[in-house]
Amino acid sequence: MVMQPFSAKLGPQERSKAWAELSRGEFDVLVIGGGVTGAGAALDATTRGLRTAMVEARDFASGTSSRSSKLFHGGLRYLEQMNFSLVAEALKERELMLTTIAPHLVHPVSFLYPLSHRGWERPYVATGLAMYDQMGGARSVPRQKHLTRGGALKLFPGLKHDAMVGAVRYYDAQADDARHTMTVARTAAYYGATVLASAEVIEILREADRVTGAVVRDVETDETTTVKAKVVINATGVWTDDVQRMSGGRGRFRVRASKGVHILVPRDRIAGEVGLILRTEKSVLFVIPWGQHWIIGTTDTDWSLDLAHPAATASDIEYLLEHANSVLAVPLTKDDILGVYAGLRPLLAGESEDTSQLSREHAVARPRPGLISIAGGKYTTYRVMAKDAIDAAAEDLGEIKESVTEHVPLVGADGYAAMRNLKHEIARETGLPEWRIEHLLNRYGSKLHELLSLADDDASLLEPVKSAEEYLRVELKYAASHEGALHLTDVLARRTRMSIETKHRGVDAAQDAADLMGEVLGWDAETKRKEIELYAERVAAERASQELDNDSDSDAARLQAPEMRKGLRDVTATT
Repeated sequence: MVMQPFSAKLGPQERSKAWAELSRGEFDVLVIGGGVTGAGAALDATTRGLRTAMVEARDFASGTSSRSSKLFHGGLRYLEQMNFSLVAEALKERELMLTTIAPHLVHPVSFLYPLSHRGWERPYVATGLAMYDQMGGARSVPRQKHLTRGGALKLFPGLKHDAMVGAVRYYDAQADDARHTMTVARTAAYYGATVLASAEVIEILREADRVTGAVVRDVETDETTTVKAKVVINATGVWTDDVQRMSGGRGRFRVRASKGVHILVPRDRIAGEVGLILRTEKSVLFVIPWGQHWIIGTTDTDWSLDLAHPAATASDIEYLLEHANSVLAVPLTKDDILGVYAGLRPLLAGESEDTSQLSREHAVARPRPGLISIAGGKYTTYRVMAKDAIDAAAEDLGEIKESVTEHVPLVGADGYAAMRNLKHEIARETGLPEWRIEHLLNRYGSKLHELLSLADDDASLLEPVKSAEEYLRVELKYAASHEGALHLTDVLARRTRMSIETKHRGVDAAQDAADLMGEVLGWDAETKRKEIELYAERVAAERASQELDNDSDSDAARLQAPEMRKGLRDVTATT
């Protein structure tokens, strides 16, 4: 008898089964944290044949992994810092994502590197980009191309004429980080991992000096269960030190949080066909094309306040506008901003107090038997981080099989290329425009038919969301039935990106989303009312925090909104 893969569906029934599974027997690996590194570790472990569980206190990618610059990139500035190994590793991962692992989610994006000095700068940049191409940056994407000022302005008419003397065009890749992370988690479930969101670790279990598992609380029901595991992986990002303390000891490294803020403006506010990378006094600034929007970021400042809800200040926003406007012919104003988001980078603390100088590389440690901590790194290299963490677990597990995730496509990747070739036929069958099918394929890949099948008995589900027409109503339902969404914020902030892509920040879609999610999750009228109210309070608190000038005031304003998930105000173990 040939064993069939498990289901990649993360609906309410699957969640109930996963909760029951947690207390059955002993797992080889228990991963704490449902960000991209935790999800990647769960996928790596389960595809090595290890009995694996992953728990996340909030939602998949609810922390750092939904608040990045949304790039899979080698990192040009790391090249300038002579960190060749990190760049080469990242470029290899970018290529794997584009071609094998997630071609439906990760796509090429081109950037202009404006040159502001005649003579020395062009050969200097050309040398760096040639190394970038040679190290793996020019396999599935074109090599660098040098442009005169006139050539650059044809690609980006919105630049000031005096902002450059010429430019170089190069390529990287981008993805919806939250959707990618959730898909990694679904893929782990497909290969047999027990995957659970809204599952908070409240205690680390020990016998003598050895970690033997954890006590987990179901945030939705307040039930608790004991999960036994041969090894526990601490993949909690900026909460790494907190989980380490929960285990009863100090870690082998320390993690510091660096806040990065991004803003979104409508695509028509900047005349350009490609992205921009700009040098700043501290780091670099990206202006990134993102569907019908531009993402502008990021800042890089130390953060020591609330880890779950980092707040963007008016000063952060002004910094981004000022640096973008230094090169734009038509300046942006605060009124142009649709959305703002702040995320925390988990950096390995070093001697320097400047967060821009802290290490972007990752570290793995075994602070005590049965416990592995993984921290630092870049979103782009999550798969390598996950592999290294599971490799380190061999000390507790004994001999284990080699990692195979380099060859494991994510859910939706298989068949994606063929379905792109059939988009005209799919459009004809569904009555949807071809551009809409392409948009959906780039979000769901070959799972598109599964999504569309939900509308077989209700054609209204194929209508656009009235206040966010980029999305279809069926996507809101599918988020709850297949993608593990349990609350409105999961759908409006992560399964879709309405919270940052619309002027209303998702509030105008909250009723429709609550009705559609409620059909799947069994919400009554009072539950729907409460979810809508809590989401509106979240948005109001974020708006208020963004009007204040310093971190402490903004943090206090953001924390005025209550948690959607019960009892998580003081949670430590989450990502």
